[in-house]
This record gives sequence, structure tokens and C-alpha cells, in this order.
Amino acid sequence: MFVKVCGVRTAADVEAVVAAGADAVGFVLTASVRRVEAEWARELAAAVPPGVLTVGVAAGVPAAEAARLALVAGVQALQLHGDYPREAFAELADQPFRLIRATALTGTTELTTGAYGEDYLLLDSPVAGSGERWDLTPLARTAPTGPWLLAGGLTPANVTAAITAAHPWGVDVSSGVEATRGVKDHALIHEFVAKAKAA
Repeated sequence: MFVKVCGVRTAADVEAVVAAGADAVGFVLTASVRRVEAEWARELAAAVPPGVLTVGVAAGVPAAEAARLALVAGVQALQLHGDYPREAFAELADQPFRLIRATALTGTTELTTGAYGEDYLLLDSPVAGSGERWDLTPLARTAPTGPWLLAGGLTPANVTAAITAAHPWGVDVSSGVEATRGVKDHALIHEFVAKAKAA
């Protein structure tokens, strides 16, 4: 089970994520309570050991600006979060980082990973970063294909059940491992990663 911990903001957070055994660490580069400046994200990403994917997360900005931020941050992957069209991914196809298409599940969501040229698909709550659970029932009927991550309202208490219900390739967590909004709880990070890996 691939595990990504997102919304990381401090060197201690990075250390906790890596020590917990997560596979990816995410830095929010655009407007959010969890935002970090791209230059600071670069310093944090530099401390991440090989084998752990560094991800820059962008929402609400044009693809070109998202790419600029990712390049400044020096991350290995860029997550375009929201209703980015196929053209946005085509625009970034030649960039030196992997792409993650992060979106909410609707009746028209393309569920084939790579359909937009992305390397990974991430399905999130309709209100990203809110910690809100969402109905996983449709995934039992029509599961995504390829490497895809489940996100939205996941916590150490419910990640096992969510994995059992949706059978994702990976999971992504942010608010579910926080002591207060935007502040990571390192014990919860360890607990979440352990439970996800065990599932």
C-alpha cells in the first residue's frame, strides 16, 4: 500500500513522515492553511531520502504557474488538484516531474489513470483538505484502473475500513493526522502509516 502524507510544513514533519515509512510527502504550494513557500518546500524536499516521492500540490492556479512552483520547489511530482482539463496535463507533459491528477469523484470523472497523461490518479472529497468523508460506494461498482490513491476524510481510525471498501493502490492523508488545522501530529502520522500498510 502506497502512503502519501500531505500538507507537510516543517523539518520535523518531514522527519516524522519518513520515519513512519510513508512512500510520499506532499507540500502545498498554493493558497491553503497548509501552504509553504516554494523556496521553503525546496529545503524540506532536500531532506527527503531517495525512495520517498516528493510532491508539490497546486490548486486554483494555471498549469504554467503550478509548473513554475514545482520547479522552484525541486519536487519529483506535481499534483494538479481540482478541475484541471486534459489540456493542462498536455501542457506539462515535457516537464521533469511526474504528474498526479487529483479530483473529486463525479458521474463524469475519467477513472483510467493516465487518461490525461498523468502518472497517478487521486480521488478526493469534493471539499479538498476539509477532512470530510465521502461516499465510497460508487467505487465498489466502478473501480479506477492503474495506480490511484484514495483521499478525503481518512484517519488512523477509518483507513483500514476505507481500504477494504475501495481497494485503492494507495492512500493520501492530510487533515486526518493533524493536532489542529494545519499542524501535524507525529504520533498520528506513525499510526496512520502503520495501519494503512497493515491493511
